[in-house]
Amino acid sequence: MHSVVISGTGLYQPPHTISNAELVQAFNAYVDLQNARHAEAIAAGQRQPLVHSSVEFIEKASGIKQRYVLEKDGVLDPTRMYPRFKERPDDQISLMAEIAVDAAREALAAAGKQASDIDAVFCASANMQRAYPAMAVEIQQALGAGGYGFDMNVACSSATFALEQAFNAVRSGASKCVLVINPEITSAHLEWRDRDCHFIFGDVCTALIVERADLATGQDQWEILGTQLATQFSNNIRNNFGFMNRAEDSDPLARDKTFRQEGRKVFKEVVPIAAAHIEAHLAKHDCQPAGVRRYWLHQANLGMNQLIIKKLVAGEAGSDVAPLILDEFANTASAGSIIAFHRHRADLAAGDLGVICSFGAGYSVGSVIVKKR
Repeated sequence: MHSVVISGTGLYQPPHTISNAELVQAFNAYVDLQNARHAEAIAAGQRQPLVHSSVEFIEKASGIKQRYVLEKDGVLDPTRMYPRFKERPDDQISLMAEIAVDAAREALAAAGKQASDIDAVFCASANMQRAYPAMAVEIQQALGAGGYGFDMNVACSSATFALEQAFNAVRSGASKCVLVINPEITSAHLEWRDRDCHFIFGDVCTALIVERADLATGQDQWEILGTQLATQFSNNIRNNFGFMNRAEDSDPLARDKTFRQEGRKVFKEVVPIAAAHIEAHLAKHDCQPAGVRRYWLHQANLGMNQLIIKKLVAGEAGSDVAPLILDEFANTASAGSIIAFHRHRADLAAGDLGVICSFGAGYSVGSVIVKKR
C-alpha cells in the first residue's frame, strides 16, 4: 500500500456576484407581481399571499451575505428568476467542463504536475449538466489527461466521497495521480422564487490532486490518514428532476424539479449525525476532536457549523478552528468544504491534523483526516 497525499487545490470563482440586497429586491418584485396577479383569489381567501424576503432574514437564517454566479441577469429578472444560459453545440466544450478545466489547471500548477500525469478523473457534483457522455471524460479530454474518468453524485457530500475513491485508487496502486473535480452550477437547480431557500446557493468549481506521496513534488502536501463515509436515507432534501420526467408527463418547471428541503428537520437531524461521525472517525485513528488543528466543514449554514464545532471541541465555527467561507460564497454544495480547505490551510505547521467533512442529502456524510507534511 502506498502513502497518499493531497498535493494541490484549485478554485474557479465565477465573474458575477449577487448581494443579499440585490437578491431581495428582485425577489420582492416577483412577490409583488404574483400577489397582484392573484389579487382576487387572495382577497377571497382561496390563496395565501407571498411574503417579502429581507437581508436581515437571510443573514440570520444562514450567515450568507452574497454568492457568486455564472449569470445574474436572469436570476434578478422578476419575470424569470433563474439563470439564462446559451445552449452550446455538441462540438463545443460544455459549461460545466469549462469551469472544471479552469480549476483543474490551478490545482495541477499547485501540485507541480502536468495534465499527462493524471491517470484518473473523478467528477463529483450535486447536479450533472447531462446524463452522458460523462462530464469527467470530457474534462479528461479537454485537459489532455490519461487513464479514465467517471461521474458520481452524492449531493453535497460528493467531494469527500470522491476523495475516498481517489485515496483507495492511489493507495492500492491502481492509479498514481487522480484529479477530483467538483463543478457546482447550483444556480440552475435552485428555486429562486421560494422565500425559504432563494438565498442558499452559489456557483463555483473546486479541484484536488490526489497522488502517491513518493511521487509528489509540490511544496504543500497533506497526507490522507483515513476516510470514512456513511449514508442514511431521508426525503428531507430532494430534487426530482430527471430523465423520467418526460415519460411521466410532468411539468419540467414544477416545484419538485428543483432543490427543496425541510430546513428545520435537516438542521435537527444532520448536526448530531455529522458530529458523531467525525468523532467516531477520529477515534479509529486514536485522535481526539480537541487534537485536530482545523476543521474544514461543509458550508451550508452558519448555525449548523457552530453547533457541530461546539459538540466536538466546545469551540466556535468562524474562528481559527473552523473557518467559514459561506458568507462570501453561500452554499456551494459539494465544493464548500474544499473551498475552506483551499483558502484556509497555509498557516498550519508540519504534523498538524485537519478534518475535511461534508454532509447533505441522502443523508450522506463523509470525512477525510489529513496531516500536514
